[in-house]
Amino acid sequence: MRFHSYTALAFLSLLPASLSAAPGDSITPDAVKAHVTFLADDLLEGRDTGAKGHEIAARYVATQFAGMGLTPANKGDWYQRVPMVEIKPNADAQFSVNGTSFEHLKQVVVSGSAGTSGARVEGRVVFGGFCIDRPEYGLNDLKTLNVKGKIVACLSGFPKGMPSDIGAHLNAEKAKILSQRGAIGLISLRSLEREKQTPWSRVLEYADNRSVRWANADGSPFDTSPNLRASATLDRAAADALFAGTKRSFADILAEADTKGGKPKPFDTGKTAIIGRTTALTPFTSPNVIGMLPGSDPAFANEYVVVMGHLDHIGIKPGVTSGDAINNGAMDNATGIATMLEAARAMAANPNRPKRPVLFVAVTGEEKGLLGADYLSRFPVVPAGGRVVAVVNLDMPILTYDFTDVVAFGAEHSTLGPIVAAATAKDGVALSPDPMPEEGLFTRSDHYRFVQQGVPSIFLVTGHAGPGAKAFSDFLKTHYHRVSDDLALPFNWNAAAKFSRINMLIATEIANAPETPKWYADSFFGKVFAPEAAKAKR
Repeated sequence: MRFHSYTALAFLSLLPASLSAAPGDSITPDAVKAHVTFLADDLLEGRDTGAKGHEIAARYVATQFAGMGLTPANKGDWYQRVPMVEIKPNADAQFSVNGTSFEHLKQVVVSGSAGTSGARVEGRVVFGGFCIDRPEYGLNDLKTLNVKGKIVACLSGFPKGMPSDIGAHLNAEKAKILSQRGAIGLISLRSLEREKQTPWSRVLEYADNRSVRWANADGSPFDTSPNLRASATLDRAAADALFAGTKRSFADILAEADTKGGKPKPFDTGKTAIIGRTTALTPFTSPNVIGMLPGSDPAFANEYVVVMGHLDHIGIKPGVTSGDAINNGAMDNATGIATMLEAARAMAANPNRPKRPVLFVAVTGEEKGLLGADYLSRFPVVPAGGRVVAVVNLDMPILTYDFTDVVAFGAEHSTLGPIVAAATAKDGVALSPDPMPEEGLFTRSDHYRFVQQGVPSIFLVTGHAGPGAKAFSDFLKTHYHRVSDDLALPFNWNAAAKFSRINMLIATEIANAPETPKWYADSFFGKVFAPEAAKAKR
């Protein structure tokens, strides 16, 4: 609601910043449009991590921070330079089972180790089911299976009926767990659900792209699964061949895995596989851009709220000799950065600063594995004694319709949920539950690296009410990670300004809250990643 009389304006000036609509009123559709127009321009060539276009985008964000009066957060520097290693696969991929070879980029996709220049591994193949050990969910796949020195074949995903965000986390941890137990190679088997989500043609499209890791102090790529020296993903025909003549056919395994609660049991296939591929490693750096809005209350000076989005995208599509080859990333994620910038500008212009300091961050390397966020979560730029207490992540809001609700993935796990609901209600926008639990989105964007460090976090997008579900579905099917994610999309710039205003309200509400956000006592993520932290009751 807006007040236009002088009496109302006088009353409004007496309210605290978190209740005032005036700062949000300064956010205009044209301002958000200007940021997106620059960041999604062909000049930036898709803002690939380590490329010149991303460096230009980083300079743009830093100058915007400077212009709005933020403080350079990294010891007087706008940038946190992330040491990285580019990993390019060589043309020597090999995969065979019992002497029968399968061709890379046809029946199989072969990858080398992330942490070294690659290797050739040969070993017995054991099938590990979903390769998840979580007795509380009835999963003991690796309890009796000896994987040391073995190549382990794992079904993708997790059993149907398991909470999707927990399942997505456990799926992402498989390689790390197998490495810790001494496995030397990994074979990924695509479930029926994964086949529907990602056709094999889509897997092949990105199979030989370069990968990136952030670098350790000695320059080696950071790797959570160093013992897994090679891996392969199989199409249906190759998977059928792997299980031919064993105690179960792959078709039977798929059918069981596709039923609710289906948990195919592990067994030794009795077969031997060879997986090999070498890679070329090249060091470089890429910046996180970080600006700070100082807090107003000394009692909360060491409690930092992070509002973030990823600045990188996927660059120029390889192998294109004519036509458009630039993945501009207008929606993914120029929109997140643009709305963050305008939220920051509005908060910086408000004379009533929030109580806690707020870090506004444009991270690098999201598309390469949440790299910039991972590095920042492990090497925070806050002063000694300071800590990050909450994270709000803005990634790919679909801004083609006038949304009436938002989704904050992860809101149900901590007291951030009620805080976000209270903030969005001030702008007449509802907070809706996750409309796509099957996607496991809570674990798939930058905020999750802070979750893994024990920090309550949310991932905010526009909601699915009204035209939202169709708009989101259409974008994913037609434009996501394609050259058509550009300024020709039917942007609703009024919706963009509203989303930015909601970002401002949420950040202000968190920064002014009397207590820092807490994990709920029954949250899986709070128990796993912050076991000693004080918890809240629902």
